[in-house]
Amino acid sequence: MRRAGGGLLDVLLPPRCLGCEAEVAQQGTLCPSCFGGLSVITAPFCTRCGVPFAHAAQAGTEAGTCPRCRNRPPAFRQARAALRYDEGAKRLILPFKHGDRTHLALPLARQMARAGAGLLARAELVVPVPAHWRRLIGRRYDQAALLAQAVGRIAGRPVVPDLLRRTRRTPPLGQKGAAERAATVDGAFAMGRHDRQLVTGRQVLLVDDVMTSGATAEACAQVLLAAGAAAVDVLAVARVPDPRLRDG
Repeated sequence: MRRAGGGLLDVLLPPRCLGCEAEVAQQGTLCPSCFGGLSVITAPFCTRCGVPFAHAAQAGTEAGTCPRCRNRPPAFRQARAALRYDEGAKRLILPFKHGDRTHLALPLARQMARAGAGLLARAELVVPVPAHWRRLIGRRYDQAALLAQAVGRIAGRPVVPDLLRRTRRTPPLGQKGAAERAATVDGAFAMGRHDRQLVTGRQVLLVDDVMTSGATAEACAQVLLAAGAAAVDVLAVARVPDPRLRDG
């Protein structure tokens, strides 16, 4: 009956590509053009923060870490992302984030689960990077929370969507440098005293949609570690490449 119902639905509403709305063979998939436009992050990349390297020689020293992680190791243990944040990834992430296309959470989470299999294997709790309540009023949903819940279901891990809270509304970080990003989000996250028991001694997986410099992940990880978390890993849909590594 389920297969028959699915077949009838496909007749009435033909499956459409998640990226461009072209007809595809199966619901929840991409057309060949959109799939080919995705840049999946594969080795070489920084073994600590997950930023992709331009070539293998950049991973040849200091246990495969990038200059930023060597100079100032992050509070989180490791970070991974499924895709490079380029035009192909934006065709999925921006409609999900700003266009009410919440059904994209599951296919994006599947990509995240593939890229972060090692992190999920040791995670004991999944927590999203929180949005400020004023932003939620306009957007009506928290995209990181939707991703965290989908990743948690895929991996069979408990999710606490409201463990962290954003104490103030921070401006967009898109055009800011790494130091300015860090200053902007410093002290912008917190958690309730009574929630500390949820993270004490546990390995936490922090989930977000896009990771740029890692400043937001760093600020959240510091709060979780201060609350007693044993370790914090980070998993995102996409990672913005470090321009300093393009030709280094």
